[in-house]
Amino acid sequence: MTLRSKIGWTLLLVAVLAGVGYWQMHKTAVPTSAPAATTPVTPSTSEQVVEVPASQLHTLSLQTMVLTMPVSGNLKALNTVTVKARAAGELMSLFGREGDTVKASQLLAKIDPTEFQRKLRQAEQQADAAKTQIDIAQRQYDNNKALVDQGFISKTALEASEATLMGAKATYNAALAGADVARKTLDDTVLSAPISGQISARLAQPGERVGIDQKLLEIVDLSSLELEATLSPGDSMDVRVGQAATLIIEGRDQPVSAQVQRINPNVQSGSRSVLVYLRLQNTQGLRQGLYGQGQLELGRQQVLAVPLEFVRTDKPEPYVQVLNGSRLSHPTVSLGRRGRVGHDDTVWVEIKGIEAGAQVLSSRVGAMREGLNLRVVSGQSPPASKP
Repeated sequence: MTLRSKIGWTLLLVAVLAGVGYWQMHKTAVPTSAPAATTPVTPSTSEQVVEVPASQLHTLSLQTMVLTMPVSGNLKALNTVTVKARAAGELMSLFGREGDTVKASQLLAKIDPTEFQRKLRQAEQQADAAKTQIDIAQRQYDNNKALVDQGFISKTALEASEATLMGAKATYNAALAGADVARKTLDDTVLSAPISGQISARLAQPGERVGIDQKLLEIVDLSSLELEATLSPGDSMDVRVGQAATLIIEGRDQPVSAQVQRINPNVQSGSRSVLVYLRLQNTQGLRQGLYGQGQLELGRQQVLAVPLEFVRTDKPEPYVQVLNGSRLSHPTVSLGRRGRVGHDDTVWVEIKGIEAGAQVLSSRVGAMREGLNLRVVSGQSPPASKP
């Protein structure tokens, strides 16, 4: 056999072996992909029935609701005073520090009076000199008047002496007024507390040279505190002086009673809000600047209402879950005023968009699909679930 024949048979054998290997590999791969063609399982068509406890249903009806409005703000003292220097000079002494209690008319500060004592002495001496000029002018006038009566001088000389006398009196009165001003300035070197209260800020130290109207101390009277609440113009229309409120002040667990004392007649230019001031009945232990919030009572009204927790807000518009027969629906509702029913602290809200007698489901059971089949069962309610 020639060399060419041997090469030909060798190539033929390689080709045959390659074909056999490819056939074997293809044959074993077919069963692997076969399960993908299995028939899909048909889902169950049985409808699910969800049980809900009767305690989680509320029959919508007219309620006598105490209408309330949320209010919040910071506490401010009704009487707050800033003690300022009324005379310029060296501050010799300043009594009291932050937290100290002071009484009205109590001595607070002294400014060096030396300069003002000398100015007072100067003014008093000028007044004495002016008084001497009055005496001289008075004698001159009396002499001229006697000479005029006797016909020795003309009335013109008398009129001149009279004018001199009037000028001397005016100069004396001006000197007295200057002495009074100097005396007032000297009195201003001693500063007293204008009100009773506590020192909230000490703004200067002894030894400093202070100017007129420079702040020295701030005094706060904590016996009268009020809450400055910010309301919208629409909400403020329902507020009246004398209305009661219940507030919770930060740092205090017990509620505090308050009453509307004043309503600002102006709308704030920047925020377009109205300021309402509520006077606190009990201020013991409270401080200026504390934050408070609560409910302002506006009156009583018969309305269709549900507890606020029954209203869901996980859709673009608020809605409630209503049981119609055995089916659940999600009617959209509009909310009105909030308040309390009875003596319970639960917040209720006026509701519009559904009829009286509707069975409203509490949000404690969580969000349920609209159209779900429900069955009401008796017994205690399950633990609240997050909406």
